[in-house]
Amino acid sequence: MARIPEAEIERLKREIALERLVEARGVVLKRKGADLVGRCPFGTHTDSEPSFVVTPAKNLWHCFGCQQGGSVIDWVMRVEGVSFRHAVELLRDDKASMVTAAMMGPAGPSTRLTREGLGVKRPRLQKLETPLDRAADDYELLLQIISYYHETLKASPEVLSYLERRGLRSEAAIEHFRLGYANRTLGYRLPSKLNAAGRELRGRLQELGIYRESGHEHFNGSLVVPVFDEHGQVTEVYGRKITDGLRVGTPLHLYLPGPHRGVWNIEALQASKEIILCEALIDALTFWCAGYRNVTASYGVEGFTNDHLQAFKRYGTERVLIAYDRDEAGEQAAQSLAEKLIASGLECFRIHFPKGMDANEYALAVKPAEKSLDVLIRSAIWLGGSAREVPIGNQQSEIGNGVVSSSPEATSEKESESLFSLAAEAALTAAAKEKNTLGPGDELPSLAAEVAESPLASPLPPAPSGDVPVEIHGDEIVMTCGDRRYRVRGLAKNLSFDALKVNVMASREDCFHVDTIEMYAARQRQLFIKQAAEEMNVKEDVVKRDFGRLLLKLEELQDVAVRKSLEPKDETVTLSDEEQQVALELLRDPKLLERILADYERCGVVGEETNKLVCYLASVSRKLDEPLAIIIQSSSAAGKSWLMNAVLQMMPEEEQVKYSAMTGQSLFYMSETNLRHKILAIVEEEGAERASYALKLLQSEGELTIASTGKDPTSGRLVTH
Repeated sequence: MARIPEAEIERLKREIALERLVEARGVVLKRKGADLVGRCPFGTHTDSEPSFVVTPAKNLWHCFGCQQGGSVIDWVMRVEGVSFRHAVELLRDDKASMVTAAMMGPAGPSTRLTREGLGVKRPRLQKLETPLDRAADDYELLLQIISYYHETLKASPEVLSYLERRGLRSEAAIEHFRLGYANRTLGYRLPSKLNAAGRELRGRLQELGIYRESGHEHFNGSLVVPVFDEHGQVTEVYGRKITDGLRVGTPLHLYLPGPHRGVWNIEALQASKEIILCEALIDALTFWCAGYRNVTASYGVEGFTNDHLQAFKRYGTERVLIAYDRDEAGEQAAQSLAEKLIASGLECFRIHFPKGMDANEYALAVKPAEKSLDVLIRSAIWLGGSAREVPIGNQQSEIGNGVVSSSPEATSEKESESLFSLAAEAALTAAAKEKNTLGPGDELPSLAAEVAESPLASPLPPAPSGDVPVEIHGDEIVMTCGDRRYRVRGLAKNLSFDALKVNVMASREDCFHVDTIEMYAARQRQLFIKQAAEEMNVKEDVVKRDFGRLLLKLEELQDVAVRKSLEPKDETVTLSDEEQQVALELLRDPKLLERILADYERCGVVGEETNKLVCYLASVSRKLDEPLAIIIQSSSAAGKSWLMNAVLQMMPEEEQVKYSAMTGQSLFYMSETNLRHKILAIVEEEGAERASYALKLLQSEGELTIASTGKDPTSGRLVTH
């Protein structure tokens, strides 16, 4: 299992107030100089005098009778009887560690104000909540597990770093395929195995294959890639260990027990007649992240199943480009598979990587991956299934006799690809030497020579693209395909990448079909295609092809709309000369504070003069490079919200941002100027518990940064921000 980052451990040791955790266990602490002392809470010896010491300045504890001590992590391990990892998870999830950079109101004694950046804690460590519902059926339970793994991945730097090294750090891929990470923390959130509920739940997880008979998590330490069917149900789960130095015999690749079921990226088969078939899911993700979305994968070299074949037939796949590894096992499996597919009426091609390499290794060695993979796709070797002339750009190759004719216009494109091949060979040679697979005098086999071993096939048509001409009239989008017309309404309401619910009307002459559907729901989409084909009196395959193009175009337009919604709004307010004069007169008045209190009273806000002034000063400090941050703390119904709202009403509305709650990553995805010189107000402490880490960084460093990968709306390329 990957180690917890040292920075995360130090953060928890620094931010969680040990004093309050100790007091929550019933230990009465009394001040003695710079320390707090009390009687030993462990009961392992008698205490005639207090022997338990807490040093708040260092956030450490020590018991002289037990001869034990340490940080908050050691304290939780000792009192809860849990492992180091479990203790860290408890502290990570602890609501007591919430720190705020705005006005908030935790429950507490009488009303008071503090500008502490740390230390306002709840008095009790919360147990970890289980993400699983015992009442859920097996399908729903497996979905809940995948969701938990998915959220774990997004908060785990070690697996994100692994994806970065493999060239797969794509936010789009992570979200679209619900990639996850199993780091053994799921077990910490299950009911205790000592009670019936815990035993029952663990038994069900064992039946699903998530837990082993030994009680260990099956995919522990693995990147988790789920496989969904057309209805969104999980049919298979793949796990890939992310750390090196594993014990001898530990498998790097894991699946759920039993036969493989389902087809990964089933929507590719629905949208395209040409499919790239990889040997492994990591290789398929490599193609997907490089822009080739019409890709799926077998479950290993011998992992092509009947489910794959039936799906090819069901969705009318015509051409398969086999992209298995270029080793002996991959070559044999590709040849055997091609014979099977050709016998089933499919046309087959072989994508040839340099010998000994797979898709991921090749994409990492020759960058950019979009271009290097494109060259190999264009050079795919025809294996059979359709004896015909095959176009290659302006070039034609006659498979039967090897006669090739080429037009002069093709020269520049051929020269360009030739130059790229030379660059690719140089990069691959350097990569191979770095891995010590080539000797000083050895060279990598020529790509051109390998391609020339067999006649070239036609290039794979480009990956599904949203480059479809449409007409946009307000909220109405119209796409025309031949004599078929598709009108879409409601796209503007979809400002999340998780949903694409629109109203679609398909029409042909006087016939039409209209319905509101979720475009990402395969069942709804398939039903619409079937009914529209019947109404318009056209073949279902025709409507399916149109709908695939429409879906990709809507995704492109949605991406632009989401980006635009996140851009900062120009809310600059310009004062007139008279207004500026009045403002300067107020600021220069020696009795400014008295005037502020008088304004409060005229507005009906009476009493709490000191509190009102402190809040006012903190609010106007937003103009400073290091503004003040305050917390309003009081018992319930003591007037926290009333005081906060009174202060905010004195501030310009365009310079304040107020939320009831914030998620853990919300601050990272705001525009970089959204909060500059503005007031961030959060109503309740509980509403910001997940954003505590980001809020602290914002206080201490003044900025937040995060790396993410997405599609550039203008070029369509994947870029890192």
